Amino acid sequence: MKKLLPLNVAVSGILIIVSLTILFHLLVIGGLISPDIVWGGNITSESNLWLMESVSIIINMVMLLFVLAYAGILKVKLAPAVFKVGFWVMFLLFALNTLGNLAAKHSLETYIFTPLTFLLAIFCFRIAAYEFAKPTVSQS
Repeated sequence: MKKLLPLNVAVSGILIIVSLTILFHLLVIGGLISPDIVWGGNITSESNLWLMESVSIIINMVMLLFVLAYAGILKVKLAPAVFKVGFWVMFLLFALNTLGNLAAKHSLETYIFTPLTFLLAIFCFRIAAYEFAKPTVSQS
């Protein structure tokens, strides 16, 4: 898998998709994107929307900062074991999210976000399963 999916592609893919996801959720909160296509179509009120979208933005920001630290862009020293566990947790989260997106009420959520969360799961699996001799993006 290391040759099929290079580390820099996995890291860059996560950074790009998670950054765009944060932007997307900000646009939902801002009312520019309908809340019907998030959270499986189960948003019941504006306060529920703010709560769920805020949680999503915070989780995505933490993941973004984590991957930036792994890539060496954010200068934070963490042990390789922390990165390994973190990427396994992210893999599990994205795999479960993929299943949730498949069951969404809105077809846009299913057709757009299922492939994205599936890709994110693959990218995180690639890093968790095949890295950690030295946690830098320069590995191949």
